[in-house]
Amino acid sequence: MGAFKLGCGIVLALSAALVGCGAEEDTPFDWRIPDTFPRPEVPEGNPMTEARFELGRHLFYDLRLSGNGTMACASCHRQAHSFADMVPTPSGSTGDPHTRNAPTLINAGYASSLTWASPLLDRLEDQIKIPMFGEAPVELGISGHEAEVLARLNGDPIYQRLFEDAFGTAGPMDFDHVIEALACFVRTLIAADSPVDRYVYGRDLDALSSAALRGMDLFFSERLECHHCHGGFNFTASTTHAGSTFVERRWHNTGLYNVDGAGGYPARDVGLMAVTHDPADMGRFKAPTLRNVALTAPYMHDGSVETLSEVIDHYAAGGRHLTDGPDAGDGRLSPLKSSFITGFELSEGEKADLVAFLEALTDRRVIDDPRYASPWPAP
Repeated sequence: MGAFKLGCGIVLALSAALVGCGAEEDTPFDWRIPDTFPRPEVPEGNPMTEARFELGRHLFYDLRLSGNGTMACASCHRQAHSFADMVPTPSGSTGDPHTRNAPTLINAGYASSLTWASPLLDRLEDQIKIPMFGEAPVELGISGHEAEVLARLNGDPIYQRLFEDAFGTAGPMDFDHVIEALACFVRTLIAADSPVDRYVYGRDLDALSSAALRGMDLFFSERLECHHCHGGFNFTASTTHAGSTFVERRWHNTGLYNVDGAGGYPARDVGLMAVTHDPADMGRFKAPTLRNVALTAPYMHDGSVETLSEVIDHYAAGGRHLTDGPDAGDGRLSPLKSSFITGFELSEGEKADLVAFLEALTDRRVIDDPRYASPWPAP
């Protein structure tokens, strides 16, 4: 009963974030999410329609969207892995190595800040330009190949039809349209019907195992304090939605590195400080959503932690102690780490319970549904 009472409390905690979510205007788009979940905020200039979704889906999976025709958005955001990748850090279309893990796109439409550490990108329509045109590092590598890429797309009769359906004109399609369609597709990648949701909202009181129920108690306890950085309906402290009365936007230093004894992170990625130039922001990154987290390994901003069990070990220790190599240092002693990263003790059974709860945050609907899969014939 203790876990059920806690579940009822979670309903109140999660629902508190949804005040005003029914205020948005009706839309012709079918979001296919439970009534207990809010809709993402949609920019006035880019309304959601089935036609824009379908155009975006084709573009998302199309290798021709890269400068050299070798990479699609889906190359680093794979449906089977909850639209994340399965390597610590990817390489771009030209082989340019990246320093950051490719994050899940699940529930990106609810993110109040996009990418791992930038207060400047808060709309999908703006963030999508980075992988398309960015040059440090190169991702899709469109810069310098703009005319060639558009010629490929506009020369395809499939795109000619999809574009006219989506935008009501015969074209030609330009990159503004490409970005709007991609944003519409990504906005629909929503996990909202996990076993945790079905249990908490009373749709299925048998949805969670005894282990997952015990893990939920631990997750929301002050003993572990996970919920301070991974709270609300989206299990992250950086959330917005249609009808939001306020926007959450936070970044945290979790003691992953301490290369200089003063809290320093490796020069290849200093987190939020690279944008703000504030030394206090050294090593601060966004706490990502935990929805579908069991499918998105490896973890952390640089993919340096392989399993959920190891993630829990990191937080239980109050930071990571690397004893050798170029990044050696004791993150447990970092003066810059979050006050919530204090460490805790767990038995092996309790750790297994916590993992069971995190696994129960998996909604396979968007992972298995062909609606979100590639529309193109297999090569």
